[in-house]
Amino acid sequence: MRELKLSKAFTLLEPGPVVLVTTHDGKKSNVMTISWTMVVDFTPVFAITTGAWNHSFAALRKTRECVIAIPTVDMLDQVVGIGTCSGADTDKFAKFKLTPVQGQIVKAPLIKECLANIECKVVDRVRKHNIVVLEGVAAYVDPARKEKRTIHAVGDGTFVVDGRKLDRRKMMASKIPAGV
Repeated sequence: MRELKLSKAFTLLEPGPVVLVTTHDGKKSNVMTISWTMVVDFTPVFAITTGAWNHSFAALRKTRECVIAIPTVDMLDQVVGIGTCSGADTDKFAKFKLTPVQGQIVKAPLIKECLANIECKVVDRVRKHNIVVLEGVAAYVDPARKEKRTIHAVGDGTFVVDGRKLDRRKMMASKIPAGV
């Protein structure tokens, strides 16, 4: 084994599925890319890491609801693009050609192009670590969708899909921590 810089240790654990999280603030919908997710238990309870640095966070705090949309590898450039611009000045649904679909319970939209969507309610927030705990209240999957491979971020601008690494370091350069 060779030693790895401790500042890069997160890249060993980060490869969970990249998701899109939609919100609706009462006036407009927004979507953000999140790569830090966790299944908390089977009830279903999930956790995401986000905070005030994301434009959608204000809507998430205000409404206490969102949708976790699960994109597939054919959406990688859209997912990266969504994560590298702000909903404060961009209509991401229009820019990235995403179709919002009204769910059954929350006001945040599902994303038609995604493999699956989970309507969620915020049940807790761990402020010290910027963790938002979500309870799934409805879930949907598109069994007709041909592409089913999900995207897994390594955290350094590369992605793993069924063992393959897809490099988007140049697209994500402004979002990658120095030295990674």
